[in-house]
Amino acid sequence: MGADSKAGQGGESLLFLTDEQLRKGIEAMFFAYRAFTADPDRILENYDYGRAHHRAIHFIHRQPGLTVNALLGTLGVTKQSLNRVLRTLVDDGLVEARVGRRDKRERNLFLTEKGALLERELSDAQRARMRAAYRAAGPAAVAGFRQVLEAMMDPDIRRQYQAIKDGAA
Repeated sequence: MGADSKAGQGGESLLFLTDEQLRKGIEAMFFAYRAFTADPDRILENYDYGRAHHRAIHFIHRQPGLTVNALLGTLGVTKQSLNRVLRTLVDDGLVEARVGRRDKRERNLFLTEKGALLERELSDAQRARMRAAYRAAGPAAVAGFRQVLEAMMDPDIRRQYQAIKDGAA
């Protein structure tokens, strides 16, 4: 049964969402994101890091050997901003930048043992929150949530996401 023939909670048709229904969804995303980032933010404060550090650590963990240019594309930040974040992570012993095997101009990024420990602490906090929410919502809601998030992505970003998701173990 397609979305056009299904009724949502309270009998609301998914095809004809009102501005009020959309506003409620937008506000729910704002508050959910705030909660989703609260635990890692508290952990990051201990290191004097911000969310940019967290995102870099996350994607370096997901793709060991990721190049600086690939990380730039994934994060969608300026080179100057990423260099500042990477310099801190390297100086603090969380990330190692190795010269590329094929192209000596490239820098491949790897988490150190210390970086992997911080990544685990950050992701454990977020996984616990996601796991609890997924269990409360149920399998159909989990699949629908992921479908909505993917549909919100611009095509280029969706391709990046798909490549990371497909390359994941």
